[in-house]
Amino acid sequence: MKEFSFSTRIFFGEGALERLRKVEDKRVMIVTDRFMANMGVPDKVAGYLTRCQVSVFDGVVPDPPIEVVAAGVQALQESGAEAMIAVGGGSTIDAAKAIRAVAKETLHIDTDRWECFAVPTTSGTGSEVTEYAVITDRAKGIKYPLDSKALRPPVAILDPQLTVSAPASVTADAGMDVLTHAIEAYVSKGANDFSDALCEKAVSLVFRFLPLAFQDGTDLLAREKMHNASCMAGLAFNSAGLGLTHGMAHAVGGKLHIPHGRINAMLLPHIIQFNANLAGVRGGEYALAAKKYQRLAKTLDLPAPSVRLGVSNLLREVEHLNRVLKIPATLKEWGGDLEQVKQLWDEMVSAALADVTTSTNPRPATAESVSAILQRLMGK
Repeated sequence: MKEFSFSTRIFFGEGALERLRKVEDKRVMIVTDRFMANMGVPDKVAGYLTRCQVSVFDGVVPDPPIEVVAAGVQALQESGAEAMIAVGGGSTIDAAKAIRAVAKETLHIDTDRWECFAVPTTSGTGSEVTEYAVITDRAKGIKYPLDSKALRPPVAILDPQLTVSAPASVTADAGMDVLTHAIEAYVSKGANDFSDALCEKAVSLVFRFLPLAFQDGTDLLAREKMHNASCMAGLAFNSAGLGLTHGMAHAVGGKLHIPHGRINAMLLPHIIQFNANLAGVRGGEYALAAKKYQRLAKTLDLPAPSVRLGVSNLLREVEHLNRVLKIPATLKEWGGDLEQVKQLWDEMVSAALADVTTSTNPRPATAESVSAILQRLMGK
């Protein structure tokens, strides 16, 4: 028996921030980062609240470490907050989810009854509707995916106006995170009819609208469609799980400090090739993942009269999109220290295999296969 459910109420499109006007007479803590605070975004959000006492915790940093979560819990206690609004990218929403969960356990606050809102300012993680949060242990250089239904935000607000300030590089990285979520969930061992439908729509939206949002950040239609695609992909992988791309991205990105969406984009073609396993086909019996990649190619109106051609064309389309978005193909092109990669090799391989997202990859991964992918990623 499988389950598909989500408890988050989603408000989307231009003017979605109007939903916040219903928050009245409360002490509200806004969780954000310094950049958003300097841009005045928390003040803009606070302007929609009705007779509320607002405090701002702007200590979130990319790949939020355990220390940020602890500082956020302390800020929450000091403010006496009884509602929370996370405003920012995936790191901010992940941090806020962790702060809320830790506060419940350590401060014995019934945060489940709070009004809590996730307001993404980038279109990438889908964190506003998932039960996952990624927190970093800086001392070990490892990203830990947390997984609990208690982490799901009660309300998500997808207002495209908040994404127009995102730089082109952030738009590209976040958008490729969306694509990776959708493609991985589509072939995941936990995939189902409901998640598949969301994945197919998300993939088609990304290929159509991400280049437009990248070229012109003020294109509100493209921004809205990417916001919706991100949310759909989040709902899909929350049900179906992810795969080896994310497992390796957490390991490699954590060690080498590469933005999450970018390392996903760099890894995705290699993992598609690995999962399709075209070289291992015997007697014309292709892997289910390969057949589903063919189906995605058809969804994108790519030539796919056979499984082999469908997989090849999907792979080329992903690589072409990466080039359009100016995402490096290899660690060498990215400018990484290849000697450092060699030194961290065993740690990254072990972390990738141990990552919870790897467990739902359609093809079992081994130390040898992960090493082979890492070798190609180096681009030597």
